[in-house]
Amino acid sequence: MATNYSADQIQVLEGLEPVRKRPGMYIGSTGPRGLHHLVYEVVDNSVDEALAGHCKHIHIYLNEDGSVRVTDDGRGIPTDKHPTTGKSALETVMTVLHAGGKFDGDSYKVSGGLHGVGISVVNALSEWVEAKVWRNGKVHTQRFERGIPKSELVVEPTDRKESGTAITFLPDDTIFTVTTEFDYKTLASRLRELAYLNAGVEISFHDNRLELLEADEPKVETYRYDGGIKEYVDYMNRDKEPIHEECIYVEGERNNVQVEVALQWCRDAYSDNLLGFANNIRTIDGGTHLEGLKTVLTRTMNSLARKRSKLKDGDSNLGGEHIREGLTAVISVKVPEPEFEGQTKTKLGNTEVRGIVDSLVGEVLTEYLDFHPNVADSVIEKALQAFNAAEAARRARELVRRKSVLESSTLPGKLADCSSRDPSTSEIYIVEGDSAGGSAKQGRDRGFQAILPLRGKILNIEKTDDAKIYKNNEIQSLITALGLGIKGEEFDVSQLRYHRIILMTDADVDGAHIRTLLLTFFYRYQRELIDQGYIYIACPPLYKIERGRSHYYCYSDRELQNLVQHEFPANANYTIQRFKGLGEMMPTQLWDTTMNPETRTLKQIDIEDAAEADRIFTILMGDRVAPRREFIETHGPRLNLAELDI
Repeated sequence: MATNYSADQIQVLEGLEPVRKRPGMYIGSTGPRGLHHLVYEVVDNSVDEALAGHCKHIHIYLNEDGSVRVTDDGRGIPTDKHPTTGKSALETVMTVLHAGGKFDGDSYKVSGGLHGVGISVVNALSEWVEAKVWRNGKVHTQRFERGIPKSELVVEPTDRKESGTAITFLPDDTIFTVTTEFDYKTLASRLRELAYLNAGVEISFHDNRLELLEADEPKVETYRYDGGIKEYVDYMNRDKEPIHEECIYVEGERNNVQVEVALQWCRDAYSDNLLGFANNIRTIDGGTHLEGLKTVLTRTMNSLARKRSKLKDGDSNLGGEHIREGLTAVISVKVPEPEFEGQTKTKLGNTEVRGIVDSLVGEVLTEYLDFHPNVADSVIEKALQAFNAAEAARRARELVRRKSVLESSTLPGKLADCSSRDPSTSEIYIVEGDSAGGSAKQGRDRGFQAILPLRGKILNIEKTDDAKIYKNNEIQSLITALGLGIKGEEFDVSQLRYHRIILMTDADVDGAHIRTLLLTFFYRYQRELIDQGYIYIACPPLYKIERGRSHYYCYSDRELQNLVQHEFPANANYTIQRFKGLGEMMPTQLWDTTMNPETRTLKQIDIEDAAEADRIFTILMGDRVAPRREFIETHGPRLNLAELDI
């Protein structure tokens, strides 16, 4: 052990070395999320050109060799010599952290990019990058490897008249050790979102990985929404019944802060869906823009309710959660100097934004509702129904609480709790039926694993009011066991008793249905549990294969076929056992395959595309039959159970 601590021990990392040394500091992780963040950083540069009014078309290509190419028709990264570095401006932005056109306040009024680290970080974490810039009738090309220039800037004449930039990069597999394969759906979701947030910009997404696609031609999707976030709300509500056909739309600018809001209430929705964005970044943890929106909605609707005699003197005001019931809203703000807070940097902190949103939305919303009194009355009536339902739910909760006190037991009797009292190390398996519960209880590690068996299928809360939820024994057991408290305001994450909530159901249609009902409960009842990464799905094996004294477990039909075809001799004797349910598995088998942290596989539920998730839950679990039938007819022939893991 070294005892002297001197200047020799102080390590100075130059250039892009810090990024390669600590990549997680710059892109969040070196897993799939960080990998996809590389694409977002490059695309954000092109979107910033669009925000500045210089770019209309952005193309993203996933190439067969694993690289990504992003092109745009913007002004092109400057290529003249930089006065400070003595290198070209292109080489400077590619190799120097925090170098770019977004810091002088003139080139870009507002810009996206979550961490502001930009393309230099992409360069540092790629095996190679090739940059091409078209400016002034010339094409400028330079190649980099792991952040270091491998060629001088090559300048050649070109017939191309448009300016623009093309960045091609191959992620470094020594950094991204989990995977370097991009997921089409993940990228498509973000690109579609960007197109909604930037009306009129055309984003084309090309997947050229023919071998992976098992196709003869590339997959191409183009996103362009001239209606912007109004079209976004229409997309989310297309399978619902809106109270007013046309979105209420607010657009304005004050103190260089641009605000866009689209609002639409629906009759057949019983929760709200508010999406907030700041400089194109999804603010999943909220912030001052969403606070301003909620405040002005509550104040305006209560004022109108009294003006229209829907609330009498002496009546208490409607709560914000009642007014927002059935509301789908998108708010997008563009702030010159955004301040992000929180662990994930996804909460807007600029205090001035709250008042700007409040005043702009208040003016437009009041005017709209004054000219559309029938819409105002319908929204207020829905809010009053929500208030009355909440009162009924409160009375049902009080009955449950009194019953719990009389029974002198706050935890459900069927819960087999763990001995640990530290939520961060504790986990609970929610299993279907007493048979699976018995195997799980015997096979678990009692130190940190709790088991809660549920009988049959729980309520579909997409179709149920709160009063029925609190009267349902299975749901009440779930709420109490997890320490969830009451929906909405009373939920306190510090009261959560387990930080891993694992859904463990049979690998059949009924099991998939129960899992979907549970996911609907968590998504609609306590969405924060999903957003904060507490919900998981267990992956029990489908088959046990025995050959001589050896045995193998397979978790899919494809895995079974690969094992038999590639691992066993042609005439080998073996037996296959298909597990029809968890109850068929011995406790030791369940532990070895599904519950042992050393050997199990868990799927963490993560909602990247909140709008699409909300739409799918509405279609599959809602009251309306026609959209569900259309969904099944469209997707049914090619769906399998594995794809139904929402």
